[in-house]
Amino acid sequence: MLPRSRMVRSHFSSCRCVKIIPRMQIPEDAVLLRIFIGESDRYRHQPLYETIVLRAREMQMAGATVLRGPMGFGKSSHLHTAKILRLSMDLPIVIEIVDSEEKVNSFLPVLDEMMGGGLVTLERAKVIRHRSQEKS
Repeated sequence: MLPRSRMVRSHFSSCRCVKIIPRMQIPEDAVLLRIFIGESDRYRHQPLYETIVLRAREMQMAGATVLRGPMGFGKSSHLHTAKILRLSMDLPIVIEIVDSEEKVNSFLPVLDEMMGGGLVTLERAKVIRHRSQEKS
């Protein structure tokens, strides 16, 4: 039997199938894909950040992290903040994905289809360490 870390349930179908995801490898010279969106952004009635992360996982990207910002503004200069007196339902979200240049480039058209607005950046990254924590 495979370790639980190698098995995932499919989120894109109604069946309770289990897909086997191979362990992801990142080359030392990688690319950091950074996606800036709003918390209220949607794709097919689902939160956009969730859809992006699940699609990246389905495409066997090495990993993705979603960061929620307490304050920010974008192209419109409209301030989004988590302060009590200025409640905002659209806080800034940043999604970071690190993988090889080839895999990130193959993900960009998929990302473009999902995004209506936002900002996408790429930068070179040197991977120092990439391994899962050993359970004792």
